[in-house]
Parts: sequence; structure tokens; C-alpha cells
Amino acid sequence: MLVRVSYGTAIAMGLIRAKLMARPTTAYLMTYWPGKCANDCAFCAQARSSSADFNRLSRVTWPAFELEEVLDAFPNGRFGRICLQTIDYPGMLDDVFTLLEAFKPLNLPISVSITPVDRATLDEFNGLGVDYIGVGLDVASKRLFSEIKPDFEWGEMWDFAKRIVDVFGAGRALVHVIVGLGETDRELVETFERAYSIGADVSLFAFTPLKGTRLENSSPPSLERYRKVQLARWLIENGLGDRIIMEGDSIAGFDLDGIDVPPSVFSTHGCPACNRPYYNERPKKEPYNFPFPPKKEYVEEFLTRLGSRRPR
Repeated sequence: MLVRVSYGTAIAMGLIRAKLMARPTTAYLMTYWPGKCANDCAFCAQARSSSADFNRLSRVTWPAFELEEVLDAFPNGRFGRICLQTIDYPGMLDDVFTLLEAFKPLNLPISVSITPVDRATLDEFNGLGVDYIGVGLDVASKRLFSEIKPDFEWGEMWDFAKRIVDVFGAGRALVHVIVGLGETDRELVETFERAYSIGADVSLFAFTPLKGTRLENSSPPSLERYRKVQLARWLIENGLGDRIIMEGDSIAGFDLDGIDVPPSVFSTHGCPACNRPYYNERPKKEPYNFPFPPKKEYVEEFLTRLGSRRPR
């Protein structure tokens, strides 16, 4: 059986010989299928209408290896978690269960990012070492959702997130949100508020235009906008959403008087041990999501530049 391994994970395992710019703290794996996903998300290299290389997900290459070779290489990586990504194809769920059984001897917590499944399936996952589930909402705008993700329904994704919370507990549903798909800041804020109100968490990604996808000519978000969105998510998570200053549909600034913003706000936010190095940008560029927290001085300089300390 073949399984895909993210390029950085494969280097950490010793399956590929190359230099690591930042060591992944989670082993990122993906189900293998020798073709495209059954779904047609406009931003995705795996989409059925995409002409992009199907060895990619976002900007990352995912070479395929025999499962036994990957299992043997695990100790080299010193990982704190396994994250299993899935695409839709006939028999995908059977493959997921086969992989989860194979991972059990590794004694690592497991996250699974998957399209909506029923409660019985979630219960089975729970018994096989899975403790977090990724929900591919991706699009924070209800008005754009069906255009960008035509094979899914907005309400279906939220119902799935609620099922996960029911089975695994609060904070164990990670709602994935991609910034830069045409949504407004207000739509992002409202999506964050909805997620946290049902007991879910939010994991942020930056839109990455990929040649061969329907959105290949769209632009990624500016770093400044992304930083604002990261800070807004953190404030809402911590019950401080009223400190976000909105002007129309845009985030104009923040009232952070008396609030100490930790550097981790600008790091990858996901399951425990997830740092997802350079998933959305090339190495040597300032990352949207720092794989490790930046220095406190970076945070203070950025907040000052945003004018985030002016009163409401």
C-alpha cells in the first residue's frame, strides 16, 4: 500500500536527502490515489478539473512511498503527532481505516482531515487513536462557498463540525479557513465567532495560487492583512472580539490596551504539535504562519505599525 508523505516530513524521516529549513513537528501524510480527487475545489491542485501536478497539495510536493517503508522511518522524525490528509476517491474510507490500524503501534496522537462523515465513523476514529478532526470549510464566505466548493454545502460543513465536537469534545474540531478567496474581513470574523460558539477551533491558511487550478490567476493575501486576521482569530478565541475595530467590512485596527499579545499568535495554529513549515510560502520568505514563534520584538513592531493600540 502506498501513502503520500509531505516533502519536509520525508526529509525528516530520511526518505529523501535534502536540507530542512524548518523541521516539521508533525508527520504530514496523505492517502494515495493515482488520480484526481472526486471533488472540484477551485483552489486545489487535487481537484478533478485541475491540470496541476497531483503530487501537490497547496505548494507542497507529496511523494508516494510504500507504507512499510514509512512506518520503519518514523523514529527518525521525532514527531509529536500524525496528521493524515485525505482526498475523495472510491474506497478512501477503507484506506483511512487501514492506515489508522497501521499507525497504532507508533503510539502517536492522530489528526485526520476529511470530508464529512457520519457519527459512527467518527466513533471508530476515536477508538483508533484519532483525537482531532480537520474540517475543510476553507471558504469563510457563505456567498462564495458554492462557487469555490461546488460539491459541498455550507450547512453540511457546520453540521460536521458539531458532530466532531459531540464525539471528541470542545476544541477537537479544527475548522480550516483559507484567507484570500474573496471573502471580507467581516465574513472571516463572523466565521471565527460561529466556530468558537459551537466549541470548534480554527486553523488558518493563506491562499496559494497554483498553476492549473481555477484560481491560478488570483492573488494571495497581503502579509499585513493576514496578520490582522491572525490577531482577530486569537482575540475571538479568547473572548476579546470586541477589541477588533471594524470599518465597514474591513478590520481597521485593534484596541489592545492592557492585552499582552503572545508571539504564538502569528505561528501555525492547529492541532497540538502542528507547525506546518512553509505550507503557503517559499522558504527564506517571511511566512504567513511561523513554524516556531517569532521574537517578541517582531510582534511589538508589527502591532505598532498597524496602529493597533489606538483607543476605540
